[in-house]
Amino acid sequence: RDSKMDCIKIDINADTNTISVWNNGQGIPVVEHKDEKMFVPTMIFGHLLTSSNYNDEEEKVTGGRNGYGAKLTNIYSTKFIVETGSREYKRHFKQTWKNNMGEKSDAKIKDFNSDDFTKITFSPDLTKFKMEKLDDDIVKLMSRRAYDVAATTRGVKVFLNGKRLPVKTFKDYVNLYLKKREDDVENTFKVAYQNVNSRWEVAFTPSSWGFQQVSFVNSIATAKGGRHVDHVVDMIVKQLVEVIKKKNKGGANIKGTQVKNHMWIFVNCLIVNPTFDSQSKEHMTLQQKSFGSKCVLNEDFMKNVVKSGIVDLVLSWAIRKAEIDLNKVSGTKKKVLKGVPKLDDAAQAGTSNSRRCTLILTEGDSAKTLAVAGLSVIGRDYYGVFPLRGKLLNVREATHKQITDNAEINLLVKIVGLKYQKKYSSEDDMKTLRYGKIMIMTD
Repeated sequence: RDSKMDCIKIDINADTNTISVWNNGQGIPVVEHKDEKMFVPTMIFGHLLTSSNYNDEEEKVTGGRNGYGAKLTNIYSTKFIVETGSREYKRHFKQTWKNNMGEKSDAKIKDFNSDDFTKITFSPDLTKFKMEKLDDDIVKLMSRRAYDVAATTRGVKVFLNGKRLPVKTFKDYVNLYLKKREDDVENTFKVAYQNVNSRWEVAFTPSSWGFQQVSFVNSIATAKGGRHVDHVVDMIVKQLVEVIKKKNKGGANIKGTQVKNHMWIFVNCLIVNPTFDSQSKEHMTLQQKSFGSKCVLNEDFMKNVVKSGIVDLVLSWAIRKAEIDLNKVSGTKKKVLKGVPKLDDAAQAGTSNSRRCTLILTEGDSAKTLAVAGLSVIGRDYYGVFPLRGKLLNVREATHKQITDNAEINLLVKIVGLKYQKKYSSEDDMKTLRYGKIMIMTD
């Protein structure tokens, strides 16, 4: 990119099926190529496999490498016009192609002594795309691309159909995504942003809808992310996990993937000679060591990340998950209970008479023997016996994880038919249990 280029103008006219792109960067050299024997603009836009980006040894932070993009636009257009003015060569160039690059006019050259520019105007061959016109969705997609360019090309004014876009920085672009949040919880989320250096910009906010990312490599929208996004995400997740662990003492172990699932990350970067997994360039595959620059997130950025609402969001999710896990091990009212060793169940437990049943808890097997002996006198219809092993967990101060991991508590829940988070305050509540009473038999 020409460092002096500071303006791009894009016009999309669906009625005339015409699209044009103009910029005031350094004009294309209006001179005949010494080897190809044709003007350089003609070679660039009208002949395949003519690019200046073939040399992989040269470090570039551009998008295309093989020179296909402009030519394919020409091929898939009924009309394609190139105009450029070069003050250095004091020439203005204009040439037109028609019928999918099948026909071309002679290049028109005239004297030029104004500001450099280049303009491409084309009419897509709608029949190739089985379309009758540029419909609203396509126009919106192209317009979105204009916003992308405004966000990722620093210091450049972008005009769309004669109006300057309200996006002057990448941060402005991020805010466009976030300003329409309707959820009350999401409205409390904050955004962390860092202009890391001339090649990296990063923004972060919590996400209630799983992991989300919006990223660009050399102004190319990488819809599926890639290693540039992974690099930033890994740095943030690593520090967040440590913060969340300190605030979640005794709770469930929070993993990095679970933290990532609550993140929305925005990345704008310039990568040296990037590689992609396909021609659509949606996923960047270049290894981190070859990025050509470093992305170092500073302390202020990470403080803002922690304050964004992500910590509370992850902890709330962990609590909900723990409650779901508790419900999975809750008991139910049923007649036959399997998988509870050493339980002598009451015959009426889990029936319509379960409210009258009493569960006798004893200290160990020897005490159980004594209790069972007593059942020979009063009968087993309404009395069950279960021996406890050692000191029982005090659940009043226990965490969800301690409760779900405690086999003894889970067996008691199963035997009685208790449900976690449920209060048994009425007669109808009590009728949902396998036992209506508990007797603790201790010495």
